[in-house]
Amino acid sequence: MSHQELSEQEIIRRNSLQKMRELGIDPYPAAQYHVNTNTKEIKQNFKEEEKNFQDVVIAGRLMSRRIMGKAAFAEIQDHEGRIQIYVNRDEICTGEDKVMYNEVFKKLLDIGDIIGVKGHAFITQMGELTIHVTEFTVLNKSLRPLPIVKEKDGKTFDAFTDPEQRYRQRYIDLIVNPEVKETFKKRTIIYNTMRQMFNEYGYHEVETPILQPIPGGAAARPFITHHNALNMPLYMRIANELYLKRLIVGGFEGVYEFAKDFRNEGMDRTHNPEFTVMEIYVAYKDYKWMMSFTEEICERVAMALHGTTKVQLGDNIIDYKAPYPRVTMAEAILEHTGYDINGKSEEELREICKKLDIEIDETMGKGKLIDEIFGEKCEGNYIQPTFITDYPKEMSPLTKMHRDNPELTERFELMVNGKELANAYSELNDPIDQRERFEDQLKLSEKGDDEAMFIDQDFLRALEYGMPPTSGMGIGMDRLTMFMTNSPSIQDVLFFPQMKPEKKAVELTDDEKAVFELLKAESPIELTALKDKAGLSNKKWDKAIKGLTKKKVAKVENTDAGLLVTAL
Repeated sequence: MSHQELSEQEIIRRNSLQKMRELGIDPYPAAQYHVNTNTKEIKQNFKEEEKNFQDVVIAGRLMSRRIMGKAAFAEIQDHEGRIQIYVNRDEICTGEDKVMYNEVFKKLLDIGDIIGVKGHAFITQMGELTIHVTEFTVLNKSLRPLPIVKEKDGKTFDAFTDPEQRYRQRYIDLIVNPEVKETFKKRTIIYNTMRQMFNEYGYHEVETPILQPIPGGAAARPFITHHNALNMPLYMRIANELYLKRLIVGGFEGVYEFAKDFRNEGMDRTHNPEFTVMEIYVAYKDYKWMMSFTEEICERVAMALHGTTKVQLGDNIIDYKAPYPRVTMAEAILEHTGYDINGKSEEELREICKKLDIEIDETMGKGKLIDEIFGEKCEGNYIQPTFITDYPKEMSPLTKMHRDNPELTERFELMVNGKELANAYSELNDPIDQRERFEDQLKLSEKGDDEAMFIDQDFLRALEYGMPPTSGMGIGMDRLTMFMTNSPSIQDVLFFPQMKPEKKAVELTDDEKAVFELLKAESPIELTALKDKAGLSNKKWDKAIKGLTKKKVAKVENTDAGLLVTAL
């Protein structure tokens, strides 16, 4: 980056960096800094009458500073929160040399720099817990200014709230928006709670391939890559189901995996092309047992996070206390559309879709048509946890035929807040039936369905060696985290969600920024009206408006209504 591309603040910080080095201070030291506590421990356990925490060593990021001559108050932020520090010149610099305070602390340190401090805890006259610093160490010089929030006259300025910036620069989001870190801490609690439960049952956590020769286990469009050494195409995993079932064939009683899956499909507030799914398979169980198991998972997670099974989600309170209602898919569709889909042919289902104004195409078979009806007309009605059960055979090519109705399968989906949270089967273990189901999927693929399943010959071979009766279930971990943390978008629970390529930032002068902010509030706007609102001198105005048009962030057009300025 050339000096000309740097902002004024970045230039100042680089100059401070150089001055530190000239003073013999390494702004990026290699040695370990031995902290012995953190802000949370101090705040929770300090007792003034006991005079504890008298030998404190902590490290964190400088977040504010108020200099008052020979003394200063500041705030530092570590991984657990913020705490005030008090710095006195003559205690930091006990000899004649006052450089560490007068030059380094007062002039060369900036908001965002990381420092280590030693000292003791005390309560100020204003009643605030504070670290009285006796020594500080520069641990990292920050070269870019943080978007520190400011308040004036009840208004907030420079808050880091733009979703595009927050998701793209998550490192800044975590620094300046403390509540974001709490969401991800809760995500870890969710994983740990589930692992603890599965391990208590005696099930084994395993790993299966991400690069697969056949994208099996789900109906989805895969990402394709190429392995140079083997000279063969490979697919990014869309599901780990078929590999986990191979392990059940191999003799494991229960296996589970928190798997990264990849589906080359659309993106919205509940879908990301890279996502995490927990899948678990248990021998000698069926989907009815798995419903109770799933209820226990949801109850445990809610209790671990909130101490109650009742969880706020948007405008709703979701109660994860078992048991949950069981509703068959046919019952759900009949209730919400008035149509009975039992025994209906593909053509009859097409007619129902047309009458319900559901968009369909010729590639869709019976399974896809029923799925569209349920998704469009039924799904959104199930706010409280509800098991939708007994899916038509065409919708579930890996699921055991229903014991009471050969047209259905032993499958359920757990619906919460109008969305699928979990999907489970009594797993199909008849290798002949499974081969026929795969061949039906192949026919759909030939018909044009690019989400139809591939035939996995090795998986069929494994089934021919015998897989015990098994139940399997998958939970979308990103969606579960959304629901359990009241997060409105999947981007809020992924550290680094997929984003469009970043547009090159345009540097604006202060005058250009002021005019552009006015323009964002009202665009298009008449040129003279914008000039009057800007309140700049003629020379500054001409320079600002020309700069904005040259940098292609605004345009001026001659219209019947006069000269109009539009933000681009």
